[in-house]
Amino acid sequence: MAATPNAVFAAAIAEHLAVIEAMRGQQPVLEQIAAAMARALQRGNKVLWCGNGGSAADSQHLAAELIGRFRRERRALRSVALTTDTSILTAIGNDYGYEHVFRRQVEALCEAGDVVVGLSTSGNSRNVCLAIEAARALGALTVAFIGAGGGAMKQVADIALCVPSKDTARIQEGHILCGHMICDWVELEICARAAEEKNGASPAEESAAR
Repeated sequence: MAATPNAVFAAAIAEHLAVIEAMRGQQPVLEQIAAAMARALQRGNKVLWCGNGGSAADSQHLAAELIGRFRRERRALRSVALTTDTSILTAIGNDYGYEHVFRRQVEALCEAGDVVVGLSTSGNSRNVCLAIEAARALGALTVAFIGAGGGAMKQVADIALCVPSKDTARIQEGHILCGHMICDWVELEICARAAEEKNGASPAEESAAR
């Protein structure tokens, strides 16, 4: 039977709106992630992102928002998507197996104090789980962007952001919205800190004055 506009468009919009509305309950988690990222970037650490398929694209998208800009002019922020270097990905996949393509990069690039974000709609992507485990061992803060239930990643990450859906498309839509909100928060924090420093007050002095 041929698809009808109502079956495709109206249903998708209704499902999307329901999921996004339900995300209001995740605000404390979003604030926790954004504040942690801002602190890490302010002290010179970086944010690493990884995921497969659409989540790989989201990793690249969000890393680009931090290195480039989201809404405001400010300094570039240290952020790397571990999904982009085909020579690294294929070499590790060939020599060690695909499940290690992100773990090996984390071992090479991650430092204590960094933030490592793994994206997976199922929460069970083995290569992302291994990357998070390696990052935690190195002293990084780990964040899981996942769907309802959370899968294995909910158990291994320090912070889990769960989109309340089991539909891959709706989960990915929730992930990119949350990523944009986090980038907005981080950018505001970085710009506020830059303004304080430009006006001659050190962050420590401002904190003591509050």
